[in-house]
Amino acid sequence: MLLSLVLHTYSMRYVLPAAVMMGTAPTYVLAWGAWRLLSALLPARFYREVDDRLYTIYQSMVLFFFENYTGVQVIIYGELPKIKENVIYLSNHQCTVDWIIADMLAIRQNALGHVRYVLKDGLKWLPLYGWYFSQHGGVYVKRSAKFNEKEMREKLRAQVKTETPMYLVIFPEGTRYNPEIPKVIADSQSFAEREGLAVLKHVLTPRVKATHVAIDTMKDYLDAVYDVTVAYEGTVDHKGQRKVAPSMTEFLCKDCPRVHIFIDRIDLKDIPEEQMCMRRWLHERFEIKDKLLIEFYDAKDSKRRNKFPGKSVHSKLSLKNTLPSLLFLGGLTASMLLTESGRKLYVKTWIYGTLIGCLWVSIKP
Repeated sequence: MLLSLVLHTYSMRYVLPAAVMMGTAPTYVLAWGAWRLLSALLPARFYREVDDRLYTIYQSMVLFFFENYTGVQVIIYGELPKIKENVIYLSNHQCTVDWIIADMLAIRQNALGHVRYVLKDGLKWLPLYGWYFSQHGGVYVKRSAKFNEKEMREKLRAQVKTETPMYLVIFPEGTRYNPEIPKVIADSQSFAEREGLAVLKHVLTPRVKATHVAIDTMKDYLDAVYDVTVAYEGTVDHKGQRKVAPSMTEFLCKDCPRVHIFIDRIDLKDIPEEQMCMRRWLHERFEIKDKLLIEFYDAKDSKRRNKFPGKSVHSKLSLKNTLPSLLFLGGLTASMLLTESGRKLYVKTWIYGTLIGCLWVSIKP
């Protein structure tokens, strides 16, 4: 019985982080909504500056759990600029924690509030979050023939016009690489073979549309593209076969000891502008990712496995970057829930905020 209790407690280690992150969402939306109304008559840049600061507070709290609480070691390869830049962040995609990796890098550049995502259209229906991500500058896109290039360009142009700081995260594969769904991997490899492209083993064949639209629309505004390759240590079984990357729940249960992040900063002048040429360039970048991951997972020399080539830095995030945000949002939420009127407002925010958000995203992109 004692062993059963210990195992149950271990598996429940994600409950506290999940409860806090989800539980503070209404508080955050209320604070953001109040600022949205107050700033209605002010220039757009004032709204954006405070919105970015609010977003920094919330995501810093998230990083408290994903870094400080889990104790994960973040190993960085390559040079991460210390200064803020307007960038597009291109990464391989294997799990929901990939979203958090972008935050991990951005906070180390003091650019956490600038993170915005290109997201699958279905995610816009997430309660509270789906609406807010759009308001914060996120772009929802549909796949393949349903991809609306005009909508994406218009949203990005509007943000450039208001000089919105940009840390735009794109996962060009369009879906996650999952070893347990071999059909997706096989279809991706067959497509590459038909198109005369290199067949990739540890990543899917990238799609160029969103990347091309983003770079083409903002080319005079961007400073660089960050080409990021992520590997989660512990995702190989006893036979040497790659396993599924950790989910957010598994990550919060401390199932991942180390995250390895390889960064390559690319100047805009080195990226071709025409879409077909950019498609070839993007595929070549994913070939490089694939070689890095082959080295990480499959190197014949066991000493070279579980790391990328080159120099690395173990980057530890200080509590002073995350704990104040946790105490601030947690304190506000607790204060609200201590009173009857506060609890009513809290519940109404969940209900009506979700309904209004769904209505909003169904009308506006």
